[in-house]
Amino acid sequence: MQVIAAIIYAVFLPVNLYFYWPFLDQAQLKNDQPQIGSVQGAEISTEKQLPESLKNSIASDSDNFQNSQDGYGGSGLIPQKKSTFYNTKIFAGSSVAIDVNTGTILYYDDGRTKTPIASLTKVMTATMILEKVKDLNEVVTIDEEALAAEGTKVGCPTTGYCIDEKLHLGEKITVGDLLKAMLMDSANDAAIALGKHVAGSQKAFAALMNEKAKELTLKDSHFCNPSGLDEDGCYSSAYDIARITAYSMRYDRIWSIMDTKEDTVHSIDGKYTHILKSTDVILDEVPNCLGGKTGFTYNAGKSLMLASADPTSGKHKIVAVILNDNERWADMKNLIAWTFENYEWK
Repeated sequence: MQVIAAIIYAVFLPVNLYFYWPFLDQAQLKNDQPQIGSVQGAEISTEKQLPESLKNSIASDSDNFQNSQDGYGGSGLIPQKKSTFYNTKIFAGSSVAIDVNTGTILYYDDGRTKTPIASLTKVMTATMILEKVKDLNEVVTIDEEALAAEGTKVGCPTTGYCIDEKLHLGEKITVGDLLKAMLMDSANDAAIALGKHVAGSQKAFAALMNEKAKELTLKDSHFCNPSGLDEDGCYSSAYDIARITAYSMRYDRIWSIMDTKEDTVHSIDGKYTHILKSTDVILDEVPNCLGGKTGFTYNAGKSLMLASADPTSGKHKIVAVILNDNERWADMKNLIAWTFENYEWK
């Protein structure tokens, strides 16, 4: 009888672990899920054990992250697990949540998988624009290459669905207004126009993006264009995007845009008006949401980045990134809520 019971237990154990994994206390899994490192003394929480090479890489990134932040965007305190901490699971292609100030990884699931990231690329594009353009009132002339962009465009926040007037050939519009269109409408034509304005071509602008990625010690990213449209050899990771996002918080202009639901911009001569609407539909549904960015291509799937501050004090900022997830809206709300429910800053 004992033999039969042992056989049944062995057969159904994997099934039980699959269904109960999200609810197991991490202490129960200590032998199978060793701690993978620390950032500034704080534990790194992970749903899956990292390969040793990635563990070492993330650990070595911590000082570089601190240097790149220069005190921007965080409280200076360290996130630590509460005594009531429990694991969770986001069923996405990959996902991660980090503390803005320290870079501590709060949630991790295949977070360094190299994959297309679609319009989440535009967070890096926006960062480069703020660093390369001294005056956001500089005028950009819209050309044929920008107008030929596939996917989302100014006036068309969903592919094939337009709510307002598109950009026009030869239209003159400011860098600042194109930045709004790029981040709110996720407009590929605006991203292309901005990239060419700064660097002369999309490829030259991508080279600047890759230089910045190297400067930030990002190891999982290679950018090919300012829009995030699919090209062979273009990729990043949830972890890299989270770090880029945290770095971008030094630029208030980016985040005032990414927290705006609707706006209107005009051509320089006032001839054309463009109504902009954010593609992020949960800006008002996440407590203390700081802003977010959506992404979608057929190769990348549906993705989302969102930043939020803790509901209690509003001082502790986190960034969450979910890649390739058809349930991105619900999963993001759950991930943000879980993070603040399970961590405290000391």
